[in-house]
Amino acid sequence: MLDNIPYLPYLLSAFVGIGLAAASGFRVFLPLFAVSLASYFHWIPYHESFAWLSGLPALITTGIAMVVEILAYYIPFVDHLLDTVSVPMATVAGSVLFASQFADLGTLPQWGLALIAGGGTAATISTGFAGLRAASTATTGGLGNSVVGTTETAGAGVMAILAMVAPILAAIFAIISIVLIIYLGKKAWKKIRKTKNSLTITS
Repeated sequence: MLDNIPYLPYLLSAFVGIGLAAASGFRVFLPLFAVSLASYFHWIPYHESFAWLSGLPALITTGIAMVVEILAYYIPFVDHLLDTVSVPMATVAGSVLFASQFADLGTLPQWGLALIAGGGTAATISTGFAGLRAASTATTGGLGNSVVGTTETAGAGVMAILAMVAPILAAIFAIISIVLIIYLGKKAWKKIRKTKNSLTITS
């Protein structure tokens, strides 16, 4: 029945790609590690051009980077330094993971889609959380940053797993996440402006 649906493989690939890109927006290296681990143990198929992700060196490298990234976001000040590079890094990671699902399309359409859909999704989510962390610092003195960091890690893990086992659900959650983060991000920047204005008036 499903085999009769036109372009179904491309649709499923798009859902997987969006889910993985969204996971990259939460955490850069966790979804890369998840895909590398799943590919290494042959739990998911991979294209020859992305065989490097399934190798032991990539598995070890992404694993170490994932642990360092997760722990670094619990260190005051360091988390904000990471936010300055997280958006471009998430954009690259999201683009690569999205492109890995369309290796048969040809270079131009493959990377064109990857940059727009994958990179755009990852960048939006990463930017949103950077704003939430800035608002948390401004309103709680940084005490609430650990909650933001834990949410990001959990979101990355859930999205990465869903992308591989339930791609349609992952795509739906990705869209919901983007809408919710944009909404919360706008509220966060309003709080930051109010805090700055009140400090200016007080001084």
